[in-house]
Amino acid sequence: MALKKSDLYSSLWRSCDELRGGMDASQYKDYILTLLFVKYVTDKAKSDPNSLIDVPVGGSFDDMIALKGDKEIGDKINKIIGKLAEANGLEKVIDLADFNDEEKLGKGKEMQDRLSKLVMIFADLDFRGSRAEGDDLLGDAYEYLMRHFATESGKSKGQFYTPAEVSRVLAKVVGIGPGTRQDHTVFDPTCGSGSLLLKVADEAPRGITIYGQEKDNATWALAKMNMILHGNEDAEILKGDTITNPQFTAGRELRTFDFAVANPPFSIKSWSNGLENDYGRFELGRPPEKNGDYAFLLHILKSLKSSGKAAVILPHGVLFRAGAEAAIRKELLRRGYIKGIIGLPANLFYGTNIAACIMILDKENAQARTGIFMIDASKGFIKDGNKNRLRSQDIHKIVDVFNRQIEIERYSRMVPLHEIADPKNDYNLNISRYIDSSEPEDNQDLHAHMHGGIPNRDLDALGGYWEAFPQLRNQLFKPNNRPGYSDLTIDVSRVQQTILDSPEFQKFADESRDLTTKWFNDHRDAFISIGTETQPNDLIATVSDDLLARFKPVPLLDEYDVYEQLMTYWHSVMHDDVFLIMHEGWMDAAKPRKAIESKDRKLSETPDLVIGSGRNATKYRMDLIPPSLIVARYFAEEQAKVDELTAAAEEASRTVEEYVEEHTVEDGLLIDAMDDDKINKALTTARLKVARSEGSDPEEIKALQHLIKLYNDEAATKKAVKEAQAALDLAVLEKYGELSEADVKKLVLDDKWRAAIVGRIGSEVNALTMALVARIQVLGDRYVETLGALDALMKVLESKVSQHLADMGVE
Repeated sequence: MALKKSDLYSSLWRSCDELRGGMDASQYKDYILTLLFVKYVTDKAKSDPNSLIDVPVGGSFDDMIALKGDKEIGDKINKIIGKLAEANGLEKVIDLADFNDEEKLGKGKEMQDRLSKLVMIFADLDFRGSRAEGDDLLGDAYEYLMRHFATESGKSKGQFYTPAEVSRVLAKVVGIGPGTRQDHTVFDPTCGSGSLLLKVADEAPRGITIYGQEKDNATWALAKMNMILHGNEDAEILKGDTITNPQFTAGRELRTFDFAVANPPFSIKSWSNGLENDYGRFELGRPPEKNGDYAFLLHILKSLKSSGKAAVILPHGVLFRAGAEAAIRKELLRRGYIKGIIGLPANLFYGTNIAACIMILDKENAQARTGIFMIDASKGFIKDGNKNRLRSQDIHKIVDVFNRQIEIERYSRMVPLHEIADPKNDYNLNISRYIDSSEPEDNQDLHAHMHGGIPNRDLDALGGYWEAFPQLRNQLFKPNNRPGYSDLTIDVSRVQQTILDSPEFQKFADESRDLTTKWFNDHRDAFISIGTETQPNDLIATVSDDLLARFKPVPLLDEYDVYEQLMTYWHSVMHDDVFLIMHEGWMDAAKPRKAIESKDRKLSETPDLVIGSGRNATKYRMDLIPPSLIVARYFAEEQAKVDELTAAAEEASRTVEEYVEEHTVEDGLLIDAMDDDKINKALTTARLKVARSEGSDPEEIKALQHLIKLYNDEAATKKAVKEAQAALDLAVLEKYGELSEADVKKLVLDDKWRAAIVGRIGSEVNALTMALVARIQVLGDRYVETLGALDALMKVLESKVSQHLADMGVE
């Protein structure tokens, strides 16, 4: 039984993290990723006789497994990796991490145990079925580890990895797509670990030729391994400083490419150290000596063919800084090289917390360009630990809006070049000059405060709601005696229930639910057909784009919010489910499996079902079909009985608590049964025995006897609950073995996926309704008390104070 992907990745990270000791994550990653690489190529060679990587005798991961417990394990792992490197020309690529380093891995037994455990973590992984395209277990695991290593490495060492979400945006806006040919070229002059280039390659289904350069030796090695791990063995990744020592040259000229993407280091001060040949890169102006942002941008521009396109991540300063940068920016605009600018949220990147932007360059028809398309996407993100992250909806919206050049108020617009060149702007590209993304001010109305009534302009601002619910405004509001103002027809406390009970709202909610159900049913055959050949990324792209398109015409609802509900469920649940079905088949994926319990590897799982108790308990995990779905469909009556017994047990416990509380007050009948302010059945029984022998107050004896009866009743009801629950759990476990494939598909598709998605999208309808309720309540409360009413109240209070003073003899 395959583990769910999310469980596999998190277990992998936790296990590796357990063993790193005091080593910095930026160093530890080299050990982990090297082992992952060796494991992958070993598995690949077993299943693919035409694999481009030759795994020699004595150079495989299996040879590492044989070293478990070996006193010389560190040195022998180095030799295994050395053989693999020598056989494939990968010296100084996969052999940079020293597995015999006592300072990092410990001495003697400590190193022996640490490396033995580390190797065994990877031993259970099987990458023989891993594919470079579509849903890639290895690639996803690698990216999962890279993200965590980048997060752990801190500001100074986290720049080897561009967040996958940002990489996807660059890949989709640079112009690569289904029409891209395999002989088209893409170049990243500061490629880091290569993650950005690989995201670009994902956008080219027919393939694309990859080129990259990286300055840091260890990061360059990661990039080389990353390319091989993702099936891009032919990618040309060279080492060196891009500005002072560009590797992709043709004589005294730079080689040119069809596309370029980059996330260069921000505002580097030493960019020109050792610069001898500028290769004509600075013909539009020389960047300032203490800031290298434009040095990288101009290098990329020079590296593009005459119709080439690029997407580059840069700090916002390049858009507005003065001096030499302003002169370069002016020339770029005059020549039409800048196609667009996308402002991103702050704190997305691992190397810095500042906000960045994406600048899109396009040489094709540059002279004919008359405007720059700008997007302010700075508000679209979700918090993820100590960083921000683009959501699926943020990525899709940015890409849709940019590629289709859609203008949206406070989000995007095509800015004419003559507006940018106007003296008041003087070629300043600061996005806030051209797009005001701030929310409109909530202005107070002085006349309404003085005389009452809700301003109609505030109600008009809710036009989207009145469009969706045409009769609701007249139901909630009536004209005030002053033109331009309205009054609530009901008390403000009843607004929420009135809206929820509105036939228009109920119709809107029903139509949204029906639209979601129809969408799901239309794709049901695709879901039923999930199997070994399924491409999960293609599947979710198709169905999610269709969902977005169907909700686009729906008033009030933001189709991207609806899309996000699906994508969140996909990433948290459906993706794992699809993975299991692909690898196990519907029937095997639905079978219960024993939960993993391993103190050694820290991989213990929380069980979904426990049969038996104590040491005899058997713990099960149900990855595809949780027990709650089986209970809801097949054992509703039994569950109702358990609920009834549980309620009885809770009532019995409350009765005990109330009786004890009533009679343990000072001089209470049960006070002598308490010990350290505690009372239980044992103490009560002991006190009853003493009370009888001493001939105590009959009322106390009667109270003690009654409490013991209550304790017995409580124990009996709890026992009944336990027995009923145990019987239900056993019946549920047995039911799994009786399910047919049709049953499994119905449970997964209807009871799990469809029900969850319909519910999540329904929550969007409820959320926007609550927003309307909140706004009406604010307006209703804001103007409920007029100046006249407050003045009248003030006079009443003054009169009362005067009367109180007079009563006390104060004049």
